[in-house]
Amino acid sequence: MKIFMLALTVTLSFTATANAADGKALYTQKLCTTCHGAEGKAPIAPMYPKLNGQNATYLLNQMKDIKSGKRNNGMSMTMKPMMAAVSESDMTAIADYLAKVK
Repeated sequence: MKIFMLALTVTLSFTATANAADGKALYTQKLCTTCHGAEGKAPIAPMYPKLNGQNATYLLNQMKDIKSGKRNNGMSMTMKPMMAAVSESDMTAIADYLAKVK
């Protein structure tokens, strides 16, 4: 049983690290840097939020709400077409990555 728990812990640890690495690549690939800047730290305009260091669950929920149309205030209508090309697993990886950027 101890070996199983150790293997599970190592696997989950690796998965979290892989998701963060994937999140970084996806953040660039999905063109998030265009408006939010490198690592979510330097938006191109004051109306765009800084994303780095935000809570991962908050970021994920905002992306889901923008994609579904549930959130339709502020600049979310500008983001809606961008989010059409982002899967939920991609959103999770991006949110996990951004939450870790300080």
